[in-house]
Amino acid sequence: MIVHTSAIVFRSVDFQESSKIVTLFTEEHGKIAVLVRGAKKPKNKFSGLIDPGNILDVVYYHKDSRSVQILSEASYLDKTLNLRTEFEKMAIATSAIELINQLLHDNEVNRPLFTFTRDFLVWLDRAEPPLQAIFPYLQIRLADLMGLGLGLQRNISTDARSYYLNVETGMIADDSETSHSYKLTQNQYNYVNLALQSRSAKLLNIALTRDELRQLVNYLDRYLKYHVEGLKDRKSDAIFEQLLQDPL
Repeated sequence: MIVHTSAIVFRSVDFQESSKIVTLFTEEHGKIAVLVRGAKKPKNKFSGLIDPGNILDVVYYHKDSRSVQILSEASYLDKTLNLRTEFEKMAIATSAIELINQLLHDNEVNRPLFTFTRDFLVWLDRAEPPLQAIFPYLQIRLADLMGLGLGLQRNISTDARSYYLNVETGMIADDSETSHSYKLTQNQYNYVNLALQSRSAKLLNIALTRDELRQLVNYLDRYLKYHVEGLKDRKSDAIFEQLLQDPL
């Protein structure tokens, strides 16, 4: 069957002398692997197209009985060239793609997640720095799209002295429900509260310190790992950690 669909490049690895195996997140079939023949040759028509983070219009030959499909055609759907030339954007995009890749099973169709991933990469490519503080928002939105959305305790006190992320229930509350709870600073609570109630770039203006940001990313990772079996530490976090060395 010939399939024509939108796709996001997640990963690319060498295969034999001149080809590559590319992991795509497609709108039609979810996460799939495709063989790109001759992709390592400089003048190949796919050269430059199959870099991670690229958003493409693709055609491939699909067989349910085959674990690796055959890519036939590809062209840019949205160009995200800044994700490869600006370090801050590259670091965020790399960690985001690795996280989303882990959250998806092979051939799992999730069009809302596909649309969000595409729109996020396009926004990131065009957004003005600094952008480090966007990553917890990404984690919160991904949790929601996977059916694991966080929630705010009803009637939470506006003058509460403490706020907690309760990992088992996914509730943000003014008390610690279990031993799997993490105390949030006021800035962290303000950030999560705004992220849950609106989709506004205003959360980038919340004055998280570098340590508060690193800690919040860690808390949200622990929440996802608690609810998603097999979720591992991201290899790309070494790049993201370099980014966090810079002041916000």
